[in-house]
Amino acid sequence: MSSQAIANRALDQGAGVLRLTPTWVPRSFCIPGCRIKLHPDDYYALGAERGGIDERWFSSTTPADNGPLTSKNEGLSHIVVEDGDSTEQFLLRDAVNELKGQLIGEKLWEEHECLPMYSKFFDNQGALPFHIHHDDEYAARVNAKGKPEAYYFPPQVNNHGGDFPYTFMGLNPGVTKDEVRDTLVRFTEGDNRITDLSAAYALKPGTGWDIPPGVLHAPGSMCTYEPQKASDVFAMYESVAHDKVIPEELLWKDTPKDQVGNFDYLVEVIDWEANIDPNFVANHFMNPIPVAELETMRSEGYEEKWICYRSEAYSAKELTVLPGGSVTIRDNGAYGLIVLQGYGKLGVWDIETPSIIRYGQLTHDEYFVSESAAKDGIKISNPSKTDPIVMLKHFGPGVNPVLTP
Repeated sequence: MSSQAIANRALDQGAGVLRLTPTWVPRSFCIPGCRIKLHPDDYYALGAERGGIDERWFSSTTPADNGPLTSKNEGLSHIVVEDGDSTEQFLLRDAVNELKGQLIGEKLWEEHECLPMYSKFFDNQGALPFHIHHDDEYAARVNAKGKPEAYYFPPQVNNHGGDFPYTFMGLNPGVTKDEVRDTLVRFTEGDNRITDLSAAYALKPGTGWDIPPGVLHAPGSMCTYEPQKASDVFAMYESVAHDKVIPEELLWKDTPKDQVGNFDYLVEVIDWEANIDPNFVANHFMNPIPVAELETMRSEGYEEKWICYRSEAYSAKELTVLPGGSVTIRDNGAYGLIVLQGYGKLGVWDIETPSIIRYGQLTHDEYFVSESAAKDGIKISNPSKTDPIVMLKHFGPGVNPVLTP
């Protein structure tokens, strides 16, 4: 059967909603926080050399960039296609390429010819090193795309805050480029203490932050839902984080070969005005915004809120279907979703939230909704008398009507 036939069968089988498999990604420089429901025996399923599995990627058509040991299709989401007793898996990326606008919408396909965003959980016991994501201009110099990203801290996966539930973001007003350059020059001499030039903000479950490209940040140790542009570019500007030495090669990651060793280039990548912004909190913090009047939604059996809304590249919602509720939800574009709590029906699918997942196990908690199905509306039913269904939904550009730059 051709790849297009498989993609069409999957779309027909789900009535416009594709079932996805869990996509696990390790990071060699991180210790897992053990909050993403992976079985305790499986956090090092890929071997100690690859590092612990501390990320789960959602609706991803973007391969992970994990160095020379990166496995084939690492970071790419797969569709589950069932036929009687047989089960096949098919890359979401291939489905997008085959179905084009039929899946993601004609406008999105014409403008990008791909699904230009994905989301993930990152789940670290400690904070990540202070680092930066390049904008489109600098990413293009290594044949990549820039990477804005956003954070939301779901209560369902934050039963503990980890070792350091604070995030360093930006630079203190008054910091100079020479001060930053000096820390980068000292990268191989031990702890370069670059976060002395920044401020750490306490993280609160149920809220989020917006991080445009060019803004330095060291994500804290809460389990984080992270919608982002479809890119994996970054450079680590901190040399020692939580007693772990960062390899020098990561300082120069995604730097053109002819610029490696040029510390002025690393400073140039920084969006200076955004980093020293005295109104950083007001311009980057995100409290959820209800999509309609809360009491009206509750009377209809649900609540829905925008949780990521400051970027033109993506947006995200949190949908809660109350116990006993049944509601049809319509959206303006295709989206991926992850179910965090509860069980019930999503269109033709039975959905449920697993308590624990073995590496390689299939689940019924992650889906991708085509644009036509989203616009027609997806019926979601919650048969529980006590437990809400809670899901997070990630969208590409052009969907969010309440964009707050």
